[in-house]
Amino acid sequence: MNAIISASELAGDLAGQNPPVLLDVRWQLSVAKATGEPPFDGRAEYAAGHLPGAVFVDLDRELAAPACLGGRHPLPDLAEFGAAMRRAGVSAGTPVVVYDGGQGWAAARAWWMLRWTGHPDVRVLDGGLPSWQGELSTGLPEPAEGDFQPAPTAAGLIDADGAAALARSGVLLDARAGERYRGEVEPIDRVGGHIPGALSAPTTDNVGADGRFRPAEELAARFKALGVLDDSTVGVYCGSGVSGAHEVLALAVAGIPAALYVGSWSEWSSDPSRPVAVGPDPQ
Repeated sequence: MNAIISASELAGDLAGQNPPVLLDVRWQLSVAKATGEPPFDGRAEYAAGHLPGAVFVDLDRELAAPACLGGRHPLPDLAEFGAAMRRAGVSAGTPVVVYDGGQGWAAARAWWMLRWTGHPDVRVLDGGLPSWQGELSTGLPEPAEGDFQPAPTAAGLIDADGAAALARSGVLLDARAGERYRGEVEPIDRVGGHIPGALSAPTTDNVGADGRFRPAEELAARFKALGVLDDSTVGVYCGSGVSGAHEVLALAVAGIPAALYVGSWSEWSSDPSRPVAVGPDPQ
């Protein structure tokens, strides 16, 4: 099953006999600005217009726990996550399509959470809301309660120690912008740089100018050039496990399984005892 779906394919599925549950996960990374610009409000964006029948999912409250030493977006309490998904109408036997405002990061976090906790049929709307050509709705749907019960597996998730080990024994990809990887700038976390041995692979390079993923063969070639071989064990991290989920999704489009280090740089850099590499060299 493909991990992404086009807007035209989604329109066809919605008109079919087993339409997917739609989750709207609009979110943006909020960084304090001197201009006093208000933070992005995904719920307000949803209220102004969303795919008909879509339910809003709050990334900060339902796809993550409050920020702590475990990172800015640590794993949520799984019981609370499951309850949120059931309220949204998610059932194990019903397909799910998630979308966001077009960047794809937040939708990928929802995709990863559902896949990691055992949902068998989840896809991301390629290009997000801007790719949708149909009408939008401002109504608030009241879906029937779903039956989804999260059942996470060991595969697909690594912690700080696992990331450090994978940087030596496999391939660990850093999905952040190159300047953050190199430690030239660090607008959010305690210190700039990267996990020693990690390779710079900005997830923004996985999409075209229209925000849609590059073809699977192009993505496969990109990751092969980075050293991902057929027998490679692959892990990904970013700042806080959001854009990294987008890279895991890109790898899935290319047919490559990968694990996510959810704590990512926000957790790694919070501990002064952990080593930090700077510059373009992985080490």
